[in-house]
Amino acid sequence: MLLNYQYRVYPNTNQKLELNTWLRICRYWYNRQLGDRFDWWENNRTSVNACPLICSLPELRDNPNYYSQKKQLPVIKEDLTKVVSSGELLDFTRVPSQTLQDVSKRVELAFSRFIQGDGSGNRSGKPRFKNAARYRTMKIEDQAITVERVEKNWLFLSFSKLDGWVKVRLHRPLPNGFVVKNALLTLKADGWYLTICLKDPNVPIFTPDDVVPSWDNTLGLDAVLHEDEYLATSENAKLPALKSFRKSEFRLAKVSKRKSINKKGSKSRRKLAKREAREHQRIARARKDHAFKTAHAVVRTNKKVFVHEDLNLKALSKRNKAKQDEDGKYLPNGQSSKTGLNKSWNDAAFGQFFTILEYIAGKAGARTIAVKPAYTSQLLAYRDEFVFTDCGIREYWDEKESLWVDRDINAAINIKRVGLGLFPTIKRRKGNPVVDGSTTNSTSKEVLVVLKRQKPTPTRRAV
Repeated sequence: MLLNYQYRVYPNTNQKLELNTWLRICRYWYNRQLGDRFDWWENNRTSVNACPLICSLPELRDNPNYYSQKKQLPVIKEDLTKVVSSGELLDFTRVPSQTLQDVSKRVELAFSRFIQGDGSGNRSGKPRFKNAARYRTMKIEDQAITVERVEKNWLFLSFSKLDGWVKVRLHRPLPNGFVVKNALLTLKADGWYLTICLKDPNVPIFTPDDVVPSWDNTLGLDAVLHEDEYLATSENAKLPALKSFRKSEFRLAKVSKRKSINKKGSKSRRKLAKREAREHQRIARARKDHAFKTAHAVVRTNKKVFVHEDLNLKALSKRNKAKQDEDGKYLPNGQSSKTGLNKSWNDAAFGQFFTILEYIAGKAGARTIAVKPAYTSQLLAYRDEFVFTDCGIREYWDEKESLWVDRDINAAINIKRVGLGLFPTIKRRKGNPVVDGSTTNSTSKEVLVVLKRQKPTPTRRAV
């Protein structure tokens, strides 16, 4: 199984200068190839209302692809390359050849997704030219990496065309018998980092289809996003939220305001820009650390299948449509309230969490399933009855069962039922949802056992 381990790198001053040069050359080579493709894209097509038999066409040339652009490297390496905008001279021979070839592969991938789309047919936006802030990673193939020695807390590597050994801090041990496949060198706000792709023979290759979901080995997960709660599980448990951006919002705004006052290009503005980048880095790291810890807590339940919501996060954090009256005057559309909700969705980063959960579950021999969450938060899990029709209803008192039902726990159980194919079919008749093809009776006993684990509190009031 392939594993990615990220470590902090401590290069010396000469190595830092050389790595910065590598990054500058790779960035220039990326933008040059992308500009060549845009030039071909504009000059090798005509408008839909132009006739090629009458109108004059420009001289056509072959479509630049990964192989044709990669073949330019031996010619470029024969002499120094002059950058037109700045006049600086770049020596392509200083960068490992595999790294430059990977830049061509990145251009090919970005442009093919723009023209053709991915395997699902989803097309990406127009690729951007990269500046220093957007191009920060270089790929080093295994042919250019040599493991010199491994000490207790340090790893010493040597890279092709880089003088000396590079010190890598081992804050986590490497697996025994590992094989280095490739590495990524990334320049972040606080220094250089190395992401090593390892092949660990001790971890078997996991096939998700081998795990068959059942009621006992499946866990449903509901994204709560309410107060200090993050996730609700179908085992009547809730996991706390971190809200890393909310906690650092005031400090970040203070630094950003001080930076905006200073003159552009000044030394004080550059210092504040670095401080602002570090604040963003702390927020992102805290969020990622919380996602990993939450994923490990979920996997430690010893379940084999984890069912979660297939959330459309882009639509959930979208701005409300503007409202206008007959005179063209804008009316209140609730965007001021929606802005805080959008910020909470982005701060929770459920998309990142579900990706990390899939990775952690795969290493533990478990699988994840994403399902559509339609009506899962409204329908009572042990009875075909729409109870939680309003988002303000957080709890429901059932007189018949003498039971308090939590909205989020109930939704997690319904998500589990959707993953197992036990959720009833919901149809709309005259605008109202109606239960059709119910299988609730087959799981009502198990659902009640889970819900009755919760002890009622005297502060609750019936709905």
